[in-house]
Amino acid sequence: MEQRAQRIGILVGGGPAPGINSAISAAALKAIDEGCEVTGMLDGWEHLMEGRSDMVRPLHVADVSRIHTEGGSILRTSRANPTKTPESLERTVRALRELGITGLVTIGGDDTAFAAREVAEKADGAIRVAHVPKTIDNDLPLPADMPTFGYETARYVGTHLCLNLMEDSRTTNRWFFVVVMGRKAGHLALGIGRAAGATLTIIPEEFARERITFDDVCTILEGAILKRRAQGRRDGVAIIAEGIGEKMDPAELATLPGVHVEYDAYDHIRLAEIPMETILKRAVQKRFGERGDKVTITDLRLGYELRCAPPITFDIDYTRTLGFGAARFLLSEPRDDALRVGGVVSLGRGGHVRVLPFDDFRDPETGRTRVRTVDMGSEAYAVARQYMLRLEPWDLRNPEMLESLARQAHTDTATFRARFGPAVGLEP
Repeated sequence: MEQRAQRIGILVGGGPAPGINSAISAAALKAIDEGCEVTGMLDGWEHLMEGRSDMVRPLHVADVSRIHTEGGSILRTSRANPTKTPESLERTVRALRELGITGLVTIGGDDTAFAAREVAEKADGAIRVAHVPKTIDNDLPLPADMPTFGYETARYVGTHLCLNLMEDSRTTNRWFFVVVMGRKAGHLALGIGRAAGATLTIIPEEFARERITFDDVCTILEGAILKRRAQGRRDGVAIIAEGIGEKMDPAELATLPGVHVEYDAYDHIRLAEIPMETILKRAVQKRFGERGDKVTITDLRLGYELRCAPPITFDIDYTRTLGFGAARFLLSEPRDDALRVGGVVSLGRGGHVRVLPFDDFRDPETGRTRVRTVDMGSEAYAVARQYMLRLEPWDLRNPEMLESLARQAHTDTATFRARFGPAVGLEP
């Protein structure tokens, strides 16, 4: 193998995910073994885009050889965006050149991948980039439907937390509204809800129209609680993907109590700053209160508890392979002109590492990294939906069930059908 890079840099962007340290370790060890110097960039792009080349640390074997089982990131991370202005992009490339970086391993999600490509293009081949896709959201379109690293650990930890909540709900006759991270896709929420057997899971993909309203989500939750009561139970756990906020009109979000709509460095709504679980709880409780009824709901959010968990064996093994592949790619000459500036490291069928051009992941219309959403036509979703408890069209067509539901809502069957029919796809 012809060695190309003499000094490799490694940085982490976006939110934490289990397995980051394992990827750092594998990439650094491979590069060191090939005689290269390795430099870790602290806090993602944050300091580089200011033109600073001092916020770095050398990485030696002793620094990285035993970190693969640890959560978090020894290099820390940030959501800084070096593409925000032409000047910040220029400063980023200049700082990397000052450090003598000829190959850069970036570890991050869709936004970091977008920034990595822009930096590589700006460097015009002088700094090649190997991007290792990371996100607990599982929303990058990887080959062979491989998950993004960190997802399986987050799902595992989240499932066990959800199981605890389900036991609490049964014990105390209460409902839990649990919002789960996932900006544009419902993979994590659905994965946790499906594995734990949560009462129901709501994800943005289930709404075919481009925009939904806050009332749409409240009606689904209210209907599920009423159906659960009609079956003799007053407990339940509803998993709600935070990405439903992306489906709502920002103007409507801004009118909700306690909400101030903010945007991050990549111009995404800061969904973590919107207390969707609390707003939904209060709105649903108000609906029951207006009928002279009461429902006990506890609201909470899962996400931060998952992101820095120690990786499970799947993610350790997966990230060590990806990190190795990233360093190997940077240490060799590109065989394809499409990989001249770099690409995305992935694991294909049979366990073979592949590096794919950045453009394979880019939306030609928006120029941004494409997002993988939940396939609503898949058997995986059909099975998940089969075991949820929520109002369905046949509930309102069954006279006995409709009567029971109307009784729980303290109303008559015609009013109940008119109120909930549109939510389950029935014509008024």
